[in-house]
Amino acid sequence: MIGYVQGTVLSADESGLVVLTPGGVGYTVAAPTSVIAKLPGKGGEVELFIHTQVAEKAIDLFGFLTADDLALFRTLISIDKLGPKKALAILSMFDADHLREIAFREDVKMLSTVPGIGPKSAKQILWNLKDKVDKIKPAVGTASVSAQQGPQGEYMDTLAGLKGLGYAEDEVRPMIIALFDEEPDLDAAGAIRAVLKKINAARS
Repeated sequence: MIGYVQGTVLSADESGLVVLTPGGVGYTVAAPTSVIAKLPGKGGEVELFIHTQVAEKAIDLFGFLTADDLALFRTLISIDKLGPKKALAILSMFDADHLREIAFREDVKMLSTVPGIGPKSAKQILWNLKDKVDKIKPAVGTASVSAQQGPQGEYMDTLAGLKGLGYAEDEVRPMIIALFDEEPDLDAAGAIRAVLKKINAARS
């Protein structure tokens, strides 16, 4: 299985790119449009983390700029009836932080904006994604925050996750402190969900 490709961009369009490796092998790689937009132009050097999909009549490669993005893609395609094409469409529109927020809020309307995903499919995807949301790491900028263990680590992970979703630290910090005072054994994922519910209730 191919897990990583490094080489020169021969061509790229909205559906993917062709990468020529130093060994002279050219790989056609599908990628989210968000990845394509960040690529260097023709002749530029690129490194991609690869998911290899083996089917009866084809072997398809899907490329991502980080290992975390690859892991997120694999989390999505592990959902029943959510294939690679729909997973790419989702990742073309939403990064890890946005997808985490959509899952927490069970935002069917937002997920339904993805081409090829209607309200019924979106509801089913979100129902399955709720059980997998802990595997969705924050996007760059929040992923490296506190790997501590225990309550302090959960507190910091909760704060980092909410900041990654766009909430101001001054707004959420008092809620997080109060929440962990009441439920010291709560994990970060549960704490984030609880804080988001409080915020939504206060704004409704």
